[in-house]
Amino acid sequence: MNRNKSFDNKGPLLYLVATPIGNISEISKRALDVLNEMDIIAAEDTRNTKSLLNNYGIEKEYFSLREHNENEASEHLIKLLKAGKKIAYVSDAGYPGISDPGYLLVCNAIKEDIKVSTVCGSCAFINALVASGLPTNHFYFYGFLPPKDNETKNELGILKNHNETLIFYESPHRVLKTLKIMFEVLGARKAVLARELTKLNEEYIRGTLEELSEINPDTLKGEMVIIIEGQNEEIKIDDNELLDRVGYFIKKGLSTKDSIEVVSDETGINKNYIYKLAHK
Repeated sequence: MNRNKSFDNKGPLLYLVATPIGNISEISKRALDVLNEMDIIAAEDTRNTKSLLNNYGIEKEYFSLREHNENEASEHLIKLLKAGKKIAYVSDAGYPGISDPGYLLVCNAIKEDIKVSTVCGSCAFINALVASGLPTNHFYFYGFLPPKDNETKNELGILKNHNETLIFYESPHRVLKTLKIMFEVLGARKAVLARELTKLNEEYIRGTLEELSEINPDTLKGEMVIIIEGQNEEIKIDDNELLDRVGYFIKKGLSTKDSIEVVSDETGINKNYIYKLAHK
């Protein structure tokens, strides 16, 4: 067990600073104060971050940490932190680590006993969820689905029996195809498409997946958040179907243990029950 107080002034501290998701006025005073105090600002895209902070008269040394160099860049930043440099990391929009780089940086920092603290701000999926009109008490954030259609169908097949509200990110050039696959796998559930959040053209489109999948694609611009209601019907699956499903994933190369966990996630049925069935 390891307990760290973020602000005891002992040892290095890495800041993770959430940035605006559209409207640049939504950056907080505390975020600006923290970024102003830093020696180095590490960023997913230094050009975007420099453009944002130029609006507030902040000029700093920038360092690039992207998805494809995160491990190597993390090692360099950790050396600088240990040498006494004050460093914050920001992604292009929203929170670092939420469908953006940052996770590996945090893990590497923690391994080196470097404290990590978050400066809060906008988050696209939270903004979309609370205004969606769909249940907010329990939700499952997935992020971006895989690029291949068959992989997307498999992932949605695993998620379709979740009772929680489901949340996805999607890009404008793929969103209609994704919505059609969602309708095919999940049926005509209630759903909300939120786009251009916090910007002048912010829009919430509410309907069923069937209705959303028929929208004119020319009217869908900007980054998207898709919110879908969870499974509300009681699922009835007999033991033979459960065993067949476990067998399917074993043939796909998963271990028996992992196959049982996937089927449990798919169906909501206790994995210990499925384990006992599989080992009769």
